[in-house]
Amino acid sequence: VQLQASGGGLVQAGGSLRLSCAASGRTFSSYAVGWFRQAPGKEREFVAGTISWSGGSTYYADSVKGRFTISRDNAKNTVYLQMNSLKPEDTAVYYCAATKTVGSSYIPHYDYWGQGTLVTVSS
Repeated sequence: VQLQASGGGLVQAGGSLRLSCAASGRTFSSYAVGWFRQAPGKEREFVAGTISWSGGSTYYADSVKGRFTISRDNAKNTVYLQMNSLKPEDTAVYYCAATKTVGSSYIPHYDYWGQGTLVTVSS
């Protein structure tokens, strides 16, 4: 499974961005995909729901609940993270990752990682 995240950039507080995670590889349909982020000087953290390619529940960190939405387009093999009402504290490198453990926010459960895309929110 190969993952490539994109869509990051500079946005003002209160603005929106949509991140994309394009997946390839013949076995990707058996994996769920989640979003993580890592701010400068901080540990990587789970932020968005892990979503199965075939459907299922989504999960969000409390810090982004109600502002971020994970979705997928199976025809394009792409998972999205819609981020609204962005705050300066959302500034981080965002990563998508794939796991066979649906619903997990535990980083070691994720086997494949994209390269990350930088999101900067100015105040």
